[in-house]
Amino acid sequence: MRRILRQFSSVCIFVIGLLCSNVAFANDNVLVFAASSMTTALNEIVEQYEAKTGEKITVSYGSSSALARQLAYGAPADMYISANEKWMDYAIEQGVIDASTRTDWVRNSLVLVANKHSQGEVTLTPPSILSAIGNSRLAISDPNHVPAGIYGKEALEYLNLWTQVENKLAFSNSVRATLALVERGEAPLGIVYYSDAIASSNVNLAATFPERSHVPIVFPKAMSVHAKPEADAFFRYLDSDVSLGIMKKNGFTVPAIAGGRD
Repeated sequence: MRRILRQFSSVCIFVIGLLCSNVAFANDNVLVFAASSMTTALNEIVEQYEAKTGEKITVSYGSSSALARQLAYGAPADMYISANEKWMDYAIEQGVIDASTRTDWVRNSLVLVANKHSQGEVTLTPPSILSAIGNSRLAISDPNHVPAGIYGKEALEYLNLWTQVENKLAFSNSVRATLALVERGEAPLGIVYYSDAIASSNVNLAATFPERSHVPIVFPKAMSVHAKPEADAFFRYLDSDVSLGIMKKNGFTVPAIAGGRD
């Protein structure tokens, strides 16, 4: 028994050591916390930046709410890109984000997507959506904390659809998880950002929610109060013509791109 315990302890020490070394390695890199909806575009930006500079960037994707809470609990991220202004407000209120670095980076729009094998058109009306859902569910990010779900609920309420579909919703913990439900055919319809819709070949764009149906979808970015000095260069690179061009190509709305920037 003691031999088993000693072996178990050795394994634990090895695993803990390995994890610690991984954390140490990650801490050597610039660490970015970013909303999951930015995955495709931001990965391309990081690839371009690393090829240009030789620097390493680590990105941790998740729901804006989860990332903001992790920051508040001491996660060592150098910068935070949120899909929602309120969660950026929260991170600033918690004293973990440098408010002076906050900028509204890009914007997005809200859309309804359908599995690519779905038949027929879908409009933003109760009969059409209920018919498309049938005995299944409408996929949506959790409106209690995930920005895409918060925007989605606002839009459904504006269009007098919320009460019609409230009992036919499948909640997820991020917009990319919502997209995956539709991609796999587990839900015939889902509410995601336009950038997510065009990133997937397994869904079709069914409808676009009117801008007036929800508050503007703004993605603010900011540096953390403990950001490493080398993080500043990547933070500025996010505003370059190259980066903004990538964001625009991937379905985000960006500020007017002025020439002459790196």
